[in-house]
Amino acid sequence: MNGVLESLTISAFAAAAGVNVETIRFYQTKGLLPKPDRPYGGIRRYGSADVARVKFVKTAQRLGFSLDEVGHLLKLEDGTHCSEAAELAALRLTDVQTRLADLMRMETVLSKLVEECHAHQGNVSCPLIAALRCC
Repeated sequence: MNGVLESLTISAFAAAAGVNVETIRFYQTKGLLPKPDRPYGGIRRYGSADVARVKFVKTAQRLGFSLDEVGHLLKLEDGTHCSEAAELAALRLTDVQTRLADLMRMETVLSKLVEECHAHQGNVSCPLIAALRCC
C-alpha cells in the first residue's frame, strides 16, 4: 500500500488528500506544494509526503491560519523554530479570542432583540428593525 502512495497521479493524490485537483494546482502556484518533475513523455507523480503536506495545509487553514501564514509554518517545519511557530500561533489565538468576544456580544444583542420581537404585540414597530435603524 505504501508503494501505491509513492506513485500517485494528480487525481489520485487529490483524492488521497481529500481535496480537488484545482486545490493542488493552486497550492503549487502559491508555493505551498512543490510541483514534481514530469518525466519525458510521462506524467507527474506524487507521494505520501505530498499528501501529508496538503493535510498539514488544510489543518492549519481550519485553525484560521492564512495561506501566507501556512507557508511560513511550512518553512519552520523542521522543528527547530518552535518559538517562531508559537509566536505565529499566539497571534492567531489572539485573533480567535477577539472574534469569539465579538460573536458573544452579537449573540447577547440578537438574543435580546429576538426576545423583544417575541414579546412584541400590536401594530407597534418591530424592535429588531427599530434597533437596526437607530445605529
